[in-house]
Amino acid sequence: MPLISNLVAKITRMLNTVKTMNLDWRLENQDKLAALKQAQALAEKDLEIELKKRSARLEHDLAQLKIQHDAELSVLKIKYSQDVQDYKNYLLALEQLKRSIEASYSHLPQAMIFAIHHHAKFLLNTMWETQDFAERIRHEVRLLNFMSTVHEDARLFLEGDSAKNLPLKTLGLIEDSGKTDTI
Repeated sequence: MPLISNLVAKITRMLNTVKTMNLDWRLENQDKLAALKQAQALAEKDLEIELKKRSARLEHDLAQLKIQHDAELSVLKIKYSQDVQDYKNYLLALEQLKRSIEASYSHLPQAMIFAIHHHAKFLLNTMWETQDFAERIRHEVRLLNFMSTVHEDARLFLEGDSAKNLPLKTLGLIEDSGKTDTI
């Protein structure tokens, strides 16, 4: 039994030695551990402050973007509203053009009047659906030239200067357009 009690005593001494060494190490490094804990707490606090700053900055940026988006949306709504009004005005002008043709050329078949009117609407829609600005201007010029030609033909007919009873220049433009476009 003395062997067992010696072994137990050695193990106990060894455990006490380890505990003492651990305690000594803690005492020696207590200041360092406290400094590390304090540094960690400060770092966490600094990180928290930085995150709050970034969060506030992001909220500010988001608010600015929302304001900018709302302003751009308002401008677009106004622009599209004006575009719709412009389109309506063009359609009214085309209806007036059709009435002018009907009044000037009362002898023309309705199908021919509708064909002229339809071609003018085709030119308007082609212009309206074009996204490229330069291309849109070219289509607008074509539409305006067409409408001017229709009015000029009607004026000449009413003044008796037209050799024929048909709007020949207008029909010529439609024919020329048919050679280059698909309706």
